[in-house]
Amino acid sequence: MTALTELDRRLLAVLREDGRAPVAEIARRLGISRATVTSRMDRLVAQGVIVGFTVRAREDAVAGEVRAVTLIEVEGRSTDAVIRRLRGFTEIDALHSTNGGWDLVAEVRTRDLMEFDRLLGRIRSIDGVVNSETSLLLSSVLR
Repeated sequence: MTALTELDRRLLAVLREDGRAPVAEIARRLGISRATVTSRMDRLVAQGVIVGFTVRAREDAVAGEVRAVTLIEVEGRSTDAVIRRLRGFTEIDALHSTNGGWDLVAEVRTRDLMEFDRLLGRIRSIDGVVNSETSLLLSSVLR
C-alpha cells in the first residue's frame, strides 16, 4: 500500500464527517475537481484504506440503547482465537488490540440492559478471556 498524501488525509477527514456528502460538495470543500475526488476515493477503496461506508445515528434518535466500552484481558497466546470469536458478535461495533493491562477494547451496543447483561456473559464465557471491565457510555461530548 502506498503512503497517504496530505490530500488523501483531507479527503478522509471530510468523509468521516459525512460519508454521504456529494462528490461536488467534497470537491468544493477540498478545492479540487470532482474527477480528482472520484479517482482518489476509488484508489483508496481499491487499496483497502477505505473499507466501507457507514451511518452514525444521533444519540437521541436511538434512545434506550446501551453503549459501553469493554476492556478484555486474554490468557497467554489465545488472543487470535478470542478475536475470531468476538468478530461474530453483532453487538460489537469495534474491536481494538491494545497494550497495557488490557489486551482488547470492545465498543459495544445493545438494545437494553438485559441484552447487555447477556452479552457480557457471552464475552466472559469465551475460552481465553480471563477478566473484563466495562464502562457504560452516558453521553458523547465529542465524536
